[in-house]
Amino acid sequence: MIDLENIESYRENNRIEAKTALGGLPHSIWETYSAFANTMGGVILLGVREEKDKSFHTVDLPDPEALVNEFWNSVNDPKTASVNILSAKDVQISTIDGNRIIVINVPKAKRSFRPVYVEGNPLNTYRRTGEGDYKCTKEEYQAMVREASVFTQDMLLLEEMDINVINSENLHEYRQRMKILRPGHVFENLSDEEFLVKLGAAGIGEDGKTHPTGGGLLMFGNHYDIVRVYPYYFLDYRDYYAENTHWNERMTSSSGDWSGNLFDFYFRVSNMIQRNLRIPFSKKNGLCSDDDPVYMAVCEALANSIVNADYYGHGGIVVTKQKDRIRFSNPGGFRIDIETAISGGFSDPRNNIILNLFTMIGVGERSGSGIPNIFRVWRENGWQEPEILQTTEPNRTTLTLSFLPIVSENLSEKSGRKNESAIKQIKRQMIISYLTEHRKASSSELSAYLNLSSSRVREYLRELMAENIVVAEGKNRNRKYRLKS
Repeated sequence: MIDLENIESYRENNRIEAKTALGGLPHSIWETYSAFANTMGGVILLGVREEKDKSFHTVDLPDPEALVNEFWNSVNDPKTASVNILSAKDVQISTIDGNRIIVINVPKAKRSFRPVYVEGNPLNTYRRTGEGDYKCTKEEYQAMVREASVFTQDMLLLEEMDINVINSENLHEYRQRMKILRPGHVFENLSDEEFLVKLGAAGIGEDGKTHPTGGGLLMFGNHYDIVRVYPYYFLDYRDYYAENTHWNERMTSSSGDWSGNLFDFYFRVSNMIQRNLRIPFSKKNGLCSDDDPVYMAVCEALANSIVNADYYGHGGIVVTKQKDRIRFSNPGGFRIDIETAISGGFSDPRNNIILNLFTMIGVGERSGSGIPNIFRVWRENGWQEPEILQTTEPNRTTLTLSFLPIVSENLSEKSGRKNESAIKQIKRQMIISYLTEHRKASSSELSAYLNLSSSRVREYLRELMAENIVVAEGKNRNRKYRLKS
């Protein structure tokens, strides 16, 4: 990951940590191990001293082999680390300027292994920022635990609630939609309670009575009942006029004139979008029909945001429609790599019950083809590629669908490529790797390295700065970029 021959040019940042380790294996190494594993991964250098000017210089470890053995014994001890995510190739002894040092490459841990904690105490869970390792808050720890579970968060049976929290009007509308789409379905003649249980929206508790699951409450409950379980639950749709900045329509889950549940939200918002979706630069020059590929792709983006939201997280689901773009933002990050999501064929939804309920009435894609279809429709219409932005403070995912046409420069850049967003993620990673190796770089240097236009590189850099990964120093032609430290 780094050029050891030029180690003096590096500084500690959100992916590099240096420790002299002359007195033995430092205790703080485990905080860094946990932090790297729970964030983006990184490199721990043992036998490297940080000088007053923040530069690195190597020191000769007297017995690096003993330190490596001690490290392996400790990392495999559950009293030290909750899990060992390293392989033999991740820990190496290297000789730099005649001094022997140890290089430990810590990858980002798989979701099922997170949170990675130390000293046998889940409260000792760390994450990495530019300022160093910090102990996770209770909310951050709980979010990682929920993500690691084989059960999705909406499967929880809410035994403190009875089935009366279900909005009967919304449930009957749902059943009618299902009857039209699936006439003669085996569930058609069931009672409402039996129907909810069969679809996972409810279950039988220890008291023998029927209670809603988290998914059933979110899908069919009323807002005032939902927030009893999910206190940060919030839905917000904002629709601008094309010709000015006044709200054309706005709807929130707490407005009081509707149920405020996910089922109601999806169909109200999708209908509003269809009614007002006059797409600029479109040859059709009119509203989208309900079977139009563009409208269907927008609805897929809406469903994706609903299905993958972390309803315990802050900020709620916010959908903003403007003249030339629609933005979908929800709490929680992607549970799979963005490249995998864009390639399709595999999905890992955060809320399986909600996904299943939507799928039964023809909304959403279970096979993982939803995101790839959105990108395909945007390519076919010649619009700028959809943008997916993930942030960690707060933990949110934002998908922006722009109706602006691709400029000629981007067209030449994209010719012959099948998966532009996957390439975008690769380019972003190349920027991070380049800044890891070279410490600082200008946008023109990165442009030459990536073989991209300066404007496109600056776009990537803005995204990385928004994600708190990269910072800028200097102004105008003297501006340089580096990893946050």
